[in-house]
This record gives sequence, structure tokens and C-alpha cells, in this order.
Amino acid sequence: MGETLTAAAPQIALAEPFGDFSAILAANAVALGDQAAMRDDTGEITWTELGDLVERIAARLVEDGLQRGQSVAILGYSSIPYALVFLAAVRAGGVAAPLTTSASPEQLAGMASDSGAKHIFIDRAKLTELGEDCFPGMTRIVLDEDLDGWMAPEGTRAPKFVPGPKDPFNIIYSSGTTGIPKGIVHSHQMRWRQFATSAASWLEAGMPVRSLASTPLYSNTTMVAFLPPLLAGGMVRVMRKFDVLRWLEFAQQDRTTVTMLVPVQYRRLMQEPRFDEFDLSALQLKYCTSAPFPADLKREVLDRMPGALIEIYSMTEGGVVCLLEAHKFPDKLHTVGRPAPGSELKVLDDEDRAVPPGTPGNLIGRSQTMMIGYKNQPDKTREGYWTDPETGEVWQRMGDIGRVDAEGFVELVGRAKDMIISGGFNIFPVDLEDELAKEDDVVEAAVIGVPSERWGETPVGFVTLKNPARDCEDIRAAVNARLGKTQRLAQLHAIEEMPRSHIGKLLKTELRDMAARLGLPD
Repeated sequence: MGETLTAAAPQIALAEPFGDFSAILAANAVALGDQAAMRDDTGEITWTELGDLVERIAARLVEDGLQRGQSVAILGYSSIPYALVFLAAVRAGGVAAPLTTSASPEQLAGMASDSGAKHIFIDRAKLTELGEDCFPGMTRIVLDEDLDGWMAPEGTRAPKFVPGPKDPFNIIYSSGTTGIPKGIVHSHQMRWRQFATSAASWLEAGMPVRSLASTPLYSNTTMVAFLPPLLAGGMVRVMRKFDVLRWLEFAQQDRTTVTMLVPVQYRRLMQEPRFDEFDLSALQLKYCTSAPFPADLKREVLDRMPGALIEIYSMTEGGVVCLLEAHKFPDKLHTVGRPAPGSELKVLDDEDRAVPPGTPGNLIGRSQTMMIGYKNQPDKTREGYWTDPETGEVWQRMGDIGRVDAEGFVELVGRAKDMIISGGFNIFPVDLEDELAKEDDVVEAAVIGVPSERWGETPVGFVTLKNPARDCEDIRAAVNARLGKTQRLAQLHAIEEMPRSHIGKLLKTELRDMAARLGLPD
């Protein structure tokens, strides 16, 4: 079971600079016994059951030849069996490699091959979708049918494995829309630094830990609502798929105290007519990450949902981590907060020179939570780094344009790749999106740059509207009247829904395709 901890030891161990995830979970299993450890849409397991099942799955993986540092691929909807395999892969000395369910069959085959996994755990729904001949050459276990019979017999314990700081913990595949997504490798040390402190702080505060994880387990976002609560000996509910009313029912039923939601989920909760009928009074801590979180939405969440609201800005790859305690800084809701302790941030121009405070530039950062690198892609790993010519220190390029105010709060202006250069002027889409959002009829807004013979690029906007709403041309005219001449929108289109990934990220590539189909401006 790894290094044995006494029942009282986990809280002490969490304060150490490095520790063994699996040993703490095993100690929690002994200490917490029949208390609920995990729930999903169909059932519940206790801590005793969690400890036993993780050991049995890990033991069978080792028996089947899993080597230290070898990946274990997982594909399907979030469930207790899925979570158990993730934890067992780590316990066995392997690497959890959850695959993105929304990826194409070709991408999934590429990710599985890239990961180096010999085992793939897949649920029946995904197997039916992909067909029986998927993943040839791999040992395939159907999560919701075969797992019970496949794992080692009851009472079996896996061989001892004590992780080192540099051992890989998991691979998270990026949400790229073309080609095979890059595999981002996280070490045991990185994951410990990210999550042990949170778990320790909850225990020290005496906070009951009942977590609701409603984003997919293949996403790095979900790890905040999955791993720290288990380290703290809490209960985690994983949702198969996000549904507003189901989320509200679960939060009320479980007396949820901590959750992680992406901005689009918060927006859907706020738009639910029955929202105020549910008792969410147990909520103490709400997190948000993964996509821009509009200030007006933060304000509404603060007004209508109990507990603290913390926005996290970072990358799956690492770099700077910024935190905005929105409940403490209501006048900074347009920002993503300040660099967290142990994080550093620089703002550089296109020539990699530092810019004055308040000037937009390319964000680079570093922290104690940096990836090992991209799996099998050392060149891509190097491309994402910036090396300080004076000190040799390695920083991560964040891919965002931002500015830092006098108090150190970071305001995002846009993605570097999304910046529009029109007639030689830099246009930041967020400035135009903010103006569109001021119109009463506009629910959401997004702006992209499209090719223009006259200007090189020109801004085109997309909005979702309340019903009934003003004509798009009226809205465009009102907004353009407030914008500078170089910023004005060439077109504005109303659409029913913004295209988003499964984790809620806006897909501007799809908006560009849509703009091309609608006809580019003259």
C-alpha cells in the first residue's frame, strides 16, 4: 500500500513538501471506513470500498505487466469506475492517461498510441460509438461491464510503490481542434504542490469536504474538484454529464461545500428559472477556470450563490497561477487576480522586452507547478518556453495578452493568436466584446478577425440575444459609435448558441468558419 500512514497522519503529511497520494488515500480508507467516499449518477462507495478497489485494480495492472511510468488509458463518461482506474493507475506506479471523449476516432487512436498505454479502460457507450475493432493491440476492459471480474480477487494488495518527485502522475491531452492533441505530462511533485496545500487548508479550517465535480475527468479543470477532496478525506460526486437541474439537485442533496464550474456552467445556472428553489446554503467554496469569466457574471454569482468565489488563471502546461478572490475584491472583477504565492509573471512585447506597467503585452510566467513537457514532443515543449537571456531561467509562454495594474492585478486582453491587426493597428477582441456586452439585448458576445483586402484583417462580431431583441444592425451601429475608427465592427451576426468545447471553451475557429460561410466583408 505504499508507505503506511497512521489514521491521524494524513493532515500532518499534507503539510510536507512532497508526499505519496496513494498512501494518504489508503490511510483515509482505514480511518474513514463506512463514510461515503464517492458518488456518481448511479450509486455510492465507501472509503473502505475505495481503498480495496483501488488496490485490486492496481494489483491486476501490475500482474498484467504495467511498468513504472507506463500509461493507462481511460475513455468514457465520468463515473466511479473511471475514477477508480485513474487512482489505481497512479497507485500501481503507472500514469493515468484520460482521453478526450469529444475527440475524433483518428485523434483518439493517436492519443492512445502517443501515451504508450497497453491497457485501455472504456465504457460501453463509447465502445458502441467507436466499434468493436477500436484500439487494436491494446488490452481492453469495459468499465461498466468487465471491471469487477477483471480486477484481482478481494483482499489483494498491489506491490509497494513509493513515487519520486519526478515520476509522471498523469497525462492530460490538450483540447486542440485539429491534429492529435498534445499530451501534457504532470509529475507527482507538481500535483502534490497543486493540491496538498488546498486539502490541508480545508482540514485546518474544519471545513466539511463534499465536492461536486461536473466537468469531465479527462479535463485538468476537474482535478481541482477530484483530487484535493480525496486527499482531505472528503466525498466527491462525479457527474456523467452536466445538467443544470441535476447539478442543483445533487448540490442540495449532498450539502455540497466545494465545487468547480466553468463560466458557461455558471451562466446556465444563473439562467435557470428554478435556481432559487434549491437550498445551496452549504456551499463554502466555488472555483472557476478554463475560459474568460465576464465581470457581470461574476457579480451575479456573488449575489446569488453562497460561499467564496475563486477564479484560477493558469495553463494545463503550468506557468503563472493567478488567483482572484472575487468575494474580497468586488472592484477587480474585470481581472483574473494576482499571481499566487510561488508564481511569477512578466509582460513582454513582441521583441521579448519588458513593457511598462499598464501596457498590454505577451504574458509569460513560472511557478512550482510546471509540466514535465509534452509527451514525445520535445520541440513543441521548447517552443512554449521563454528563457531569460540574463539568468537562464525558463518561463512558460501563456499565449495570452494582458496588462497589470498598479496593484498587481492582471487583466486579460485576449489570446495572442486572436489579436486582430487591422490597417497596422492592434485590436484586442475583448475590448469590442465588452462594448457589445453593454447592450441590454446581448447575452454573450465574441469577436474575431477575418481577412480584409483593404485592412488586412477586420473585426466581425457574433452575439446571442434575448428574445425579442433589436436588429443586429442597430446594435452594431450603437457599439461602433462608442468605438475608435480602427476598432469598428464590419459585421455583426446573431447566433443561437456560441460554439464551445466540452469544457466550455469558446471555439473561435468555428466562428471563423461560420464567418467565411456567411460572407466576408468588403
